Order: sequence, then C-alpha cells, then structure tokens
Amino acid sequence: MKEAVKDADLVIEAIPEIVKLKLDTWKEVDEAAPKHAILASNTSSISITQMAAVTKRPNLFIGMHFFNPVPVMGLVEIIKGQATDDSTVRVIEEVSKKIGKETVLVSEAPGFAVNRLLVPALNEAVFAIQEGIATVEDMDKAIKMGLNWPMGPLTLLDFVGLDTALYISDYFVDEFMDSKYRAPALLRKMVRAGWLGRKSGKGFYDYSGEKPVPNKF
Repeated sequence: MKEAVKDADLVIEAIPEIVKLKLDTWKEVDEAAPKHAILASNTSSISITQMAAVTKRPNLFIGMHFFNPVPVMGLVEIIKGQATDDSTVRVIEEVSKKIGKETVLVSEAPGFAVNRLLVPALNEAVFAIQEGIATVEDMDKAIKMGLNWPMGPLTLLDFVGLDTALYISDYFVDEFMDSKYRAPALLRKMVRAGWLGRKSGKGFYDYSGEKPVPNKF
C-alpha cells in the first residue's frame, strides 16, 4: 500500500462493499499517502462521512462512484461528505471531465441517487424469479425491450456480482431501517452457494461455455 500511494495526488478505492474493509483500508491509505492527496471512494452505498472520519483529512475525502462497465458508462456520481471542502468537489469534477465522464453532485444518503432506485429494482427482478413469474431469460428480455435498459437486471446482477448486491441491500436495511430494501431469499442462497455471477462462472447465467446460458430456478 505504501508503494502504491506514496506519490499520489488522488487515490480512488474500489474494493468490496464491506464497511470494516473500507474503514481499515482508508486508515492505511491515510497514513501512507501524501498529506495533500484527495481520497475518493468508488463505493456504491456506504457513508462517505463514515469513511472520512477514520482519516486525518475529512475535508479531502469524497465519493467518486463509477458505473459498470466503467469504460462504457459515462456517469460519475460525486458525493460530498459532511466535512468535504468545495475545493475538493471542484477537483473531482475536473478530473472526471478530463477522463470523459459526465458528473452529478448528490447529497450523502445510502445508495446516493442511482442505486437508491436501482437496487430495489434489481431485488424485485430476483423476487419475480423466486416467485416463478418469468424465466431468467424472459425477465431480462422484458426489461430490455419494455424499459429500454441496455442489459437485463439479472445480467446486470451477474456483472456487478451477487455478493456486492447483497452487501448493498443489507446495508440499506441497516441504514434506512426499512424492510422494503430487503434482499430476496434467492439472492442470499445463491451467494451462500458461491454463485456470484461472472466472476465465479455462475449466477443467474452459466458462463462456462462460449455463450452464457440462463439457469433455471
């Protein structure tokens, strides 16, 4: 870690959505990075203020949320924590533009803007599969053609990682104290089975062949 960040002006973290892992990593980065370096988390849901509080530079800490697949998706959500300086926001806006991204500035809240809407939608797609409303393939086709999504919700879950989706859902329930964000039992069961999506070779689709094949539930 020391070697990775010792000369950095900007550090962007993109590790799993596990609060303790995030906090431990930022403590280590804060000690190793130059004092002027801006620290940015690519978190999908976790509090920027909470992460900033474990560093000695909360004014230089910010959320910089990219979207999958990063080379294709044009948006970066910029999330200002309780202590983030306006000058830090301006730097991240400029950096985002230099790498060809559009930005939106959002207030801190679990899931920010996009995932506040997206995560419940993805969960509902899994609930539909769990209830036998449609097959995996037909659910994806319905949303792609009916709502003009570039990929279906179950394909997207496989791409993001089912474990990541579960971490986010559980975090939402803890933060909002509202069961409407709960993860479907099927999602939790798949994670326990190690069916995490593309990265494990199996999720809602099987990726062992040349072409993904939808699994049956």
